Amino acid sequence: MIVTLTINPAIDRILSVDRLAFEDRAYINSIRQSAGGRGLNASSVIHSFGGETQAVLISGGATGKRLEALLKDCGYPTVLVPVKNAIRTNLTITDKQGLTVNLNEVGPALTGAEVAKVERAVQQALDMADWLMLCGSTPPGVPSSFYAKMIALARHKHVCTLLHAGGDSLREGIEARPTVATPNQQEAERLLGRTILTRAHSLEAAGQLRAMGPESVVLSLGSRGAVGAFEHGLVEALPPRVDAVSPIGAGDALTAVFAWSMSRGQNPAEALRWGVAAGTASARLPGMNFASLAQTEEIYRQVEVRRVE
Repeated sequence: MIVTLTINPAIDRILSVDRLAFEDRAYINSIRQSAGGRGLNASSVIHSFGGETQAVLISGGATGKRLEALLKDCGYPTVLVPVKNAIRTNLTITDKQGLTVNLNEVGPALTGAEVAKVERAVQQALDMADWLMLCGSTPPGVPSSFYAKMIALARHKHVCTLLHAGGDSLREGIEARPTVATPNQQEAERLLGRTILTRAHSLEAAGQLRAMGPESVVLSLGSRGAVGAFEHGLVEALPPRVDAVSPIGAGDALTAVFAWSMSRGQNPAEALRWGVAAGTASARLPGMNFASLAQTEEIYRQVEVRRVE
C-alpha cells in the first residue's frame, strides 16, 4: 500500500489555448477541471498502474465540496480531513507548443488543531502502509517541520518515505532522512543556492543532496531525464526525444511510478528508469493527463540507464 498525503490540494482549472504570446491575445480551445495536488496525482497514477494506494487530504469550503465530487469515482480510497477554510483553486494555461503558465493560490490557513487532525489521519493510515509519499506545498499555519515530523513517524512504524516537496519543507524534510527525496531542478537549485546547467552540475547536485540526509535522491531534470544518487552510486536515466505537448504533471508521474516500482521490489536504478519513462510519456499528452502503463512501457524500452563511474 502506498499512502499519499496532500495537505494543500486544489481544484486545477486547465485552459488549453491556441498559443501563448506576451501582450497578445490567446483563444481558449478547451477548459477542464480536476482534483489537483501532487499527492492526488501520485495516487491516480499508482492506481492506474494497478498499484494499491490511499490518499489522505484536507477538504474545506465550496471548493472542497467540488473536490470531493471530482474524487467520487477515482477508484482508490481517500481519507478526507475537514478544515474550516476553503481549499485553493489553481489555474494552468497551456498552448499547443507546450508552453505553460501555472498560477497557484497559497491555500487555506490551517489551525493547530486542524494540523493535528491531519497528523492523526496519517498515523492511522501508516498502519497498513509500505510507503508514505509526502507531496507538494504546505498551506499557511502548517510548520515547515511538518513533513520532517511525518518522516520520523513513518520510520518508527518501519514505513518507507518519499518526499516530493520544495522550499523549507524540502530542506527540513531532507534532514529528517527520508527513504528518498525527489526534488526537481528548480527546487534543488533553490535549496543548494546555485544554478544547475550542465551534466556535471546535475551529478554534483544529486550527490550533495544525498549527503544532506536522505537514503536516496532522485533529481528530475525535465526533458533531460533524471539523476539518481543511491547507496551504490550515481545513475542517469536518459529518455528518448519526444514531442512534448504539455509538461504539466510529468514530475508527479515520475515520482509516483518510482514509488510504484520500488514497492514491487525493484532496485532503485530500475525504478528510476520506470519513473523517467512515465514522466516522458505523460509529457506527450495534452493538458493534465498521465500516461497509462502501456504508454509508459513503450517509452521504458527506449530509456537509457547509465551508471556513473
